[in-house]
Amino acid sequence: MTNASHKMTSRAEAPLADGRRERSRSSRSKIVAAMLDLVGEGDVAPSAARVAEVAGVGLRSVFRHFDDMDELYREMGEVIAAQVMPIILEPPSGASWKEKLFDIADRRAVVFETILPYRISASLKRFQSPYLMQDYRRMLRLESDTTEAHLPVSVKADVAGTRSLNVILSFQTWRLLRHDQELPIEDAKAVVRRLLSDAMSGMPEE
Repeated sequence: MTNASHKMTSRAEAPLADGRRERSRSSRSKIVAAMLDLVGEGDVAPSAARVAEVAGVGLRSVFRHFDDMDELYREMGEVIAAQVMPIILEPPSGASWKEKLFDIADRRAVVFETILPYRISASLKRFQSPYLMQDYRRMLRLESDTTEAHLPVSVKADVAGTRSLNVILSFQTWRLLRHDQELPIEDAKAVVRRLLSDAMSGMPEE
């Protein structure tokens, strides 16, 4: 093959390759959207067939993308993070650290309720996925860091007390109340506030 004909063939193949990549990206986006919809509706472990049906793509396409589940969950996580991170990172209101923690509790009720089905879904698979386990531990650190950032030094010195505050304000406590005990949202919020009030009652003001 001459250089000229090789260049012509390469130019002809380029649009085809670009088209395949675009179709692959489109299929992947549809699969991620379908998984978000299904998990959000309570199907925490949707089957490939169900995902294909909702996404409107072929089952083979789902299996091909499911080979990289970590990447799918990463993309799902990015969509969810865009919704909740502004709430998490906004400075809490309150004149004292105790008032700020009550505000954090109320905000986390909103955040945790939003991510509840997705965190449960990811938790089911994190023991088979280094990425999901890493993300799980990252979220634990984020929870504790954003709580402890507002504690005075005298409170941080009480290691057991600080850990108790982290447990009360954790996603796992919210999941226990909402998922395991099946409490309504307002009842779950009342329990968290009561636990928080009791825990802080013996702690210094500053």
